[in-house]
Amino acid sequence: MGKPTGFLEFARKESSSEAPLERIKHFREFHTPLSEKEQEKQGARCMNCGVPFCQSGILINGMVTGCPLNNLIPEWNDATYHGNWEEAYYRLKKTNPFPEFTGRVCPHPCEVGCTCNLNGDPINIKEKELSIIEKAFETGEARPEPPAVRTGKKVAVIGSGPSGLSVAQYLNMRGHTVTVYERADRPGGLLMYGIPNMKLEKGYIDRRIEMMKQEGIVFKTNINVGIDVKANALQKEYDAIVLCCGASNPRDLSVKGRKSKGIYFAVDFLTAATKSLLNSNLTDGKAIDAKNKNVLVIGGGDTGNDCVGTSIRMGCKSLLQLEMMPKMPEERPADNPWPQWPRVCKTDYGQEEAIAVFGKDPRVYQTTVKEFIANEKGEVCKAKLVKLESRYDKKAKRTVMAEVAGSEYEIPVDLVLIAAGFLGSQSYVTKAFGVKTNERTNVFTEEGGYRTSVDKVFTAGDMHRGQSLVVWAIREGRDCAREVDLALMGYTNL
Repeated sequence: MGKPTGFLEFARKESSSEAPLERIKHFREFHTPLSEKEQEKQGARCMNCGVPFCQSGILINGMVTGCPLNNLIPEWNDATYHGNWEEAYYRLKKTNPFPEFTGRVCPHPCEVGCTCNLNGDPINIKEKELSIIEKAFETGEARPEPPAVRTGKKVAVIGSGPSGLSVAQYLNMRGHTVTVYERADRPGGLLMYGIPNMKLEKGYIDRRIEMMKQEGIVFKTNINVGIDVKANALQKEYDAIVLCCGASNPRDLSVKGRKSKGIYFAVDFLTAATKSLLNSNLTDGKAIDAKNKNVLVIGGGDTGNDCVGTSIRMGCKSLLQLEMMPKMPEERPADNPWPQWPRVCKTDYGQEEAIAVFGKDPRVYQTTVKEFIANEKGEVCKAKLVKLESRYDKKAKRTVMAEVAGSEYEIPVDLVLIAAGFLGSQSYVTKAFGVKTNERTNVFTEEGGYRTSVDKVFTAGDMHRGQSLVVWAIREGRDCAREVDLALMGYTNL
């Protein structure tokens, strides 16, 4: 362990953040890391628990506690405390191929499981993870490691999001020849275009992709498998195919006026913004511009928050974020004890920025859209909102959010961003390969497995488990690679 009394001697410290009114002037990351000396001191706080929940990755009441990748957190906390950053890196990469991604965008369920939560603040695990990988790149310890021997087996990975990259990384490491197909113009999938640049600067993705190329992985972009390339052609060419296309079918709203101009899915808004930023620093006119517009964001999750932060950086006139469910409590309730995921209200970076700009939290709870109203040009100009309340539905035998009679009101709206989640995979891919899907349109496999209903075709990530976290996608990719390797070789050492 680090220092037996470290958690008593040292308080938790976090990286500093640029002030909201300053950081909204740009799309860069806005955190200043702790010094190396301070990071080593933070490692001293780890108690190396007999039962380290931080690395457990278990589900309690439907929510994960601990790292889904089972990162060896106490080990690399101890290593950094003693100044052995090289050892920390090798213990970190043993379980996580992309800590530079999870260290930036993961909601750190590892810290939820930290025993220090019982009587204080958890270990600063997320920042420690990021500091280890960035130091490894800085010193050259993180470098391409192509396999010494090739197996002669060829694998196609369809999709280059976190699960696809994970599958590719592990199968290439095993010695298989891996080709990754991506329909967008840049590899990275969700990491590249689904997450704004201020949360994950795209140079870090490019750095990792370049390393993977040097290790022998081939990336083919601007190829939409199932449309540009036939599935049966790939099945003839490759010994195995892994579908990692994500849960890219957005959930829509079925309300009057939905077809009005100015209403977009959040994923299209965020993708267009990032692509325009990378191509022209937002000067090419191809972003969906929120400047001087009354913006309505529908959805209170991470994607909705990203829409808030992006809209503010574009200079929106006003902003409202709708959440159907009641507001979570400010403090952890008695029926939600450690090590469960804390069901409390979280104010994320986008909401912080909205508060700084507009003087109030943009979120309105227990509210939804009843109708969109368009002007004579067919452009959305108003939204009719309605309040909701919890009510028991006898027919459905469950509690639902129902409209409150007479609670309707109108607001001015010029731009609507729908961030209501995703329904599952897009059907043209699953139909092209003929794989069986479940009732949620995710690709069906036997429980705990990754093999689809079609021979030699596997699946991983959100396309398999449904919309989830980046860290779960990486974990699925790792486990799927093991199953693919076993099928190809008759045994596996992954």
